[in-house]
Amino acid sequence: MFLFESILSFMMILLLVICVLVSVAFLTLLERKVLGYIQIRKGPNKVGLLGLPQPFCDAIKLFVKEQTYPLMSNYISYCFSPIFSLFLSLLIWLSMPVLIKMISFNLSILFFLCCTSLGVYTVMVAGWSSNSNYALLGALRAVAQTVSYEVSLALILLSFVFLINSYNFLSFFYYQKFIWFFFIMLPLVLVWLSISMAETNRTPFDFAEGESELVSGFNVEYSSSGFALIFMSEYSSILFMSMLFVVMFLGSDMLNIMFYGKLIFIGFLFIWVRGTLPRFRYDKLMYLAWKNFLPFSLNYLFFIIGLKFLFIFILYNLF
Repeated sequence: MFLFESILSFMMILLLVICVLVSVAFLTLLERKVLGYIQIRKGPNKVGLLGLPQPFCDAIKLFVKEQTYPLMSNYISYCFSPIFSLFLSLLIWLSMPVLIKMISFNLSILFFLCCTSLGVYTVMVAGWSSNSNYALLGALRAVAQTVSYEVSLALILLSFVFLINSYNFLSFFYYQKFIWFFFIMLPLVLVWLSISMAETNRTPFDFAEGESELVSGFNVEYSSSGFALIFMSEYSSILFMSMLFVVMFLGSDMLNIMFYGKLIFIGFLFIWVRGTLPRFRYDKLMYLAWKNFLPFSLNYLFFIIGLKFLFIFILYNLF
């Protein structure tokens, strides 16, 4: 019986990873199509029907290209950091709240925070092991940005922990049965969306991978499969943060087709922002993290704790 359950769990995890990777492929196609129409041009439309096989052609092209690496690089760290980055971004998906209780667990919020914190090390090692000043500067800036916004992200999640009395993402579905948190926490929705974009290095926070003054940030020395792995881990993180937004603010269970419609809309929102907003200046970026988001998330945390104490006091006096 234990062997059967282990095999079933492994098959579920394997199916989840395959679905995530296929979703990443088609998210890149959606992004190129949407950006094309935003810029009044055609997106990919030559390969197959409406350009649908284009992501797979891109993947094949990237993985069969010649692998190059700097002669003075720390070879083992250089090769393993993209692999570990993709591994972490796929590992986070194990905290996904599935209702069949196959791979869901009670401390999924803590698991998510641990995995996102470890993602900083892959960026830092990727920049350092290349032994290039450009890559190292890009890695340091990326790490500073990620750590700055992770503080506010953790505080917002902590306020939700106090609100729902649980560390399990599955609890969000039960508490949003009658009204979404989106309506009662609208300011927090906007802050969380901004922090999600900063954590995944998306516009207007894309200094880690899109800075013209550092060529390409921490991944400047990567080509072919190394670049593809970093690229896949970023888009997997975008999908997960979109899913997390839906779970936290637009609650509906994963057996409902509307859940996936909301997920696609939030993913589209990431792309829409990229095609619309200009990039932040770096000092403005840090100002936003430490002077705006951090006090806001702290105040919201104290507000929710105070609200809970007020309700407890009222209920204690009534009953």
